[in-house]
Amino acid sequence: MDTLSALLHLSPETFWMIVKILVVFAGPLTIAALLTWVERRGSAMIQDRIGPNRAAIFGFRLIGLPQIAADGIKAFLKEDLVPAEANKVLFWLAPLLAFIPAVLGMAVIPFGQSFESGGHTYHMSLLDPGNGMGMLFPMAIGAMAVYGVLVAAWSSNNKWSILGGMRASAQMVSDELSMSLAVIAIFMTAGAYDPHDLIQAQYGLWNVVPHFLGFLVFFTCMFAETNRLPFDFAEGESEIVAGFLTEYGSMKFALIYLSEYIHLVVASALIVTLYFGGWRVPFVANPGPWLSVASFLAKTLFFCWVFVWVRWTVPRFRYDQLMKMGWKVLLPLSLINFLFHAFLMFRRG
Repeated sequence: MDTLSALLHLSPETFWMIVKILVVFAGPLTIAALLTWVERRGSAMIQDRIGPNRAAIFGFRLIGLPQIAADGIKAFLKEDLVPAEANKVLFWLAPLLAFIPAVLGMAVIPFGQSFESGGHTYHMSLLDPGNGMGMLFPMAIGAMAVYGVLVAAWSSNNKWSILGGMRASAQMVSDELSMSLAVIAIFMTAGAYDPHDLIQAQYGLWNVVPHFLGFLVFFTCMFAETNRLPFDFAEGESEIVAGFLTEYGSMKFALIYLSEYIHLVVASALIVTLYFGGWRVPFVANPGPWLSVASFLAKTLFFCWVFVWVRWTVPRFRYDQLMKMGWKVLLPLSLINFLFHAFLMFRRG
């Protein structure tokens, strides 16, 4: 680390910050791009379809992987149409409002164990411990994604876009209270909300065991937060349109579409950090930086696949069923989970 920073004439701290920025921003983007391929190959496998298998590079099809590059090139070259009656400023701003919160969600999540080199301590998270935000940051920044949906819907000046945007934003708001209560129960029992402290508290026993009910609530809410099936109400089946994305095309559509997959990666990383020990390796007290990064990546990719698996296995709920589940099932369950752990802490004194 010190040798590389010296070659670039940078201080170790500056060099490490640049490395973390590249990892935190380029990592989810790369995984999100690959997930677009995994989604299509996964649906082909689960529902007995063919999947992408035509695009090739230098004659090599590589089980459809070049389709990622083909889709990107197509998005760049497509004509960018803006509706005549749309609010053009907000129409251009909406993709950024969807994309930026998605990318920033990984800023405080540790992707490996901290290590020391040359007298310096290197933390495996973009924002180091002691910043005062902890896991409140990804929860808050993730909630801002609803603005991208609403702005995209309203600025399009299309009634179908507005209907899809209202449905999508309503489902995101309806599940945030239940999701927040499930997370607060973890903060309460751990006595901290810094992600590094939460991971340290899971040594020997991951939170998924004592907080299993909270995990079920949080995991279910993540499908609504990321607009994924079975809670994908941004698109109306009977309307035969793309919901709040109806008027979008070219790279603006690609940016919003990619934001969904980045949200999926961040949601998987949150589940791993809060309930499955983060970068911890079972039965290994001190895994070291490389093994811890591999452990975190493997767990995150596993839950990314679970999101894909559920999408192509479980049918879409009706909108009234989602509202009923959010307010009459998930919220009472999260309250029961919260009060149960509060009672246990009271009994322990």
